[in-house]
Amino acid sequence: MNHHIIIAGSGVFGTALAHRLAWNTDNRITLYSIESEVVRDINENHQNSKYFPGRHLNGSISATDDISCAYDADYIFLAIPSSQIETYTRKIFPHTNKDVIVVNLSKGLSDDGSFLTNSIPFENLVSLKGPTFAVELINGVPSGMTVGGPQRLFPSIKEIFIDTGISLDYTKDIHGVELMSVLKNMYAIAIGIVSGRYNSANVDFLVMTRSVNEMRDIVELYGCDKETIFTYCGIGDLGLTSLTDLSRNRTLGLLIGKGFSNDPKSSTVIEGLRTIRLLGELVREKGYESRFTVLESLYNLVYGNYSLNDYIISVVS
Repeated sequence: MNHHIIIAGSGVFGTALAHRLAWNTDNRITLYSIESEVVRDINENHQNSKYFPGRHLNGSISATDDISCAYDADYIFLAIPSSQIETYTRKIFPHTNKDVIVVNLSKGLSDDGSFLTNSIPFENLVSLKGPTFAVELINGVPSGMTVGGPQRLFPSIKEIFIDTGISLDYTKDIHGVELMSVLKNMYAIAIGIVSGRYNSANVDFLVMTRSVNEMRDIVELYGCDKETIFTYCGIGDLGLTSLTDLSRNRTLGLLIGKGFSNDPKSSTVIEGLRTIRLLGELVREKGYESRFTVLESLYNLVYGNYSLNDYIISVVS
């Protein structure tokens, strides 16, 4: 069987996943990009030099800047910025076949705190998240990801991941999967700060354990399944993001812990900072500050009047 897969977004993650999905010879992969130079590079040179200079891509992958490529797709993977999700999906929705399966790879919550998947009009919708750095994904190392969504779609998703070296686990809790993808960035900053101060495995895992418990409780506040923490997208992605130096959010935490600026208006886009404000305000509105010590301390450090020492004392004592 030939599966026509469109990956909308030719950035680092979309390109890396396209390369891995192409290992399954039953998959026909098309990368959709608005960058004409990227499209030309992929089609003519089998490279995406803008994001992976010198890295050869599977020769079966094609690229296009024609949005209509999605109209006859069997699967559409969304690897575009979260701010573009609703516009893109509503534009293609009237033209796609009714059985198409849409897979959201993008991470984040909407400005009002709602889930990205709520703005996607497709019925056959899943979220796919997990501990996967793009550079390791494209290099072919074994990796794990969580599929969140209707159980009837999981067998179809598993089929296109055959022979890719990517292991999948499953939960029906699509919102929990979406939420984990933003919580782990926030708590990676929290853990990175104490790593920068102490450089101690003891302290890292002290704060990581507290962070896991807080993530479970936040998921419950949103009406999601607390057990989602025990999937690849939960503990797995938290561990990857908070304890590995390839992570931008951990790096920001390390810099803060070593005494550098924690200005949230930094020109570097760090996903966790926005989540700190959003969820910090939610917890305060509900009067749950004492229940979420790490989150409350992080909020006070970044947006309140906590010093670095105040933060450290609060989260490790």
